[in-house]
Amino acid sequence: MDLHCFPCWGVALLLLSMPCGHQCLSVHILNMEPVYVIPGSSLVLKARIEQGPLEEVSMITWERESETGVDPERVTLATCVGTGLKCTGARPNVRVNAEQPGTTLQINEYSTADSGVYAVTLTDHTGAETTAHCIVRIYEAVHHVSVSINVSHSSLVCGEAWGTDPHFSWLYERVAITKTVGSVSKDGTTLLVTMTPFCGHFTCVVSNKLGYSSATYTAAPCEKEGRGTTAAVVCLVLLLLLFGGVLAFLLWRRHRHSSRGERLHEHLDDTI
Repeated sequence: MDLHCFPCWGVALLLLSMPCGHQCLSVHILNMEPVYVIPGSSLVLKARIEQGPLEEVSMITWERESETGVDPERVTLATCVGTGLKCTGARPNVRVNAEQPGTTLQINEYSTADSGVYAVTLTDHTGAETTAHCIVRIYEAVHHVSVSINVSHSSLVCGEAWGTDPHFSWLYERVAITKTVGSVSKDGTTLLVTMTPFCGHFTCVVSNKLGYSSATYTAAPCEKEGRGTTAAVVCLVLLLLLFGGVLAFLLWRRHRHSSRGERLHEHLDDTI
């Protein structure tokens, strides 16, 4: 055995003994799941392909199946095969490419029927397969906003049914919450009311990319500032009116008696 060839055999044995993680194909979908898509817009899924120097991708397949169900049906959306990986979509609104170092699937005019679990599968020259998955759901509008009260903690809690990515904000008498009214929790769902008395209208507004909805909690009516002063002024005016009426009545009586005395005096003079 030629000792000069020993290093060559050593390198070959090293390559053969390397774990599959360094030599076999792998694929990773880059989108953070679950992916939410607004109806009528485009879904774009991107996957990164990693392969060793001895590996070759012979086919890429994009598929979709239902997220729920005992035996969901798998639908082929696009494939890339042959030399240079020529890609074809199963429908006119499906586009796919296989530009290194990855592959991209795009579905235009996304609808509810396009929701589900998406899978991209790589097949190498030996027929071995590797697959990555991603959950895709439809982007839902905000629905059924409600506000409930926790009396023991002087707080209001806002709830929403099933909207996607809801954002919560609060208003007091149609104005943004200030420190004099209370404080809002980090997630925006709870308003801790610190103002006294606990009164007025508190509104929770929930919004996302498709719009907003709101609900209002109405506490006891608030006494307006200066109401006591107004009542005092009203009482004072009434007292003045009453006093003026009494004074006018006394003056009228005095004038009446004075007129009667003058007429009596004139009558006596005429008699004499």
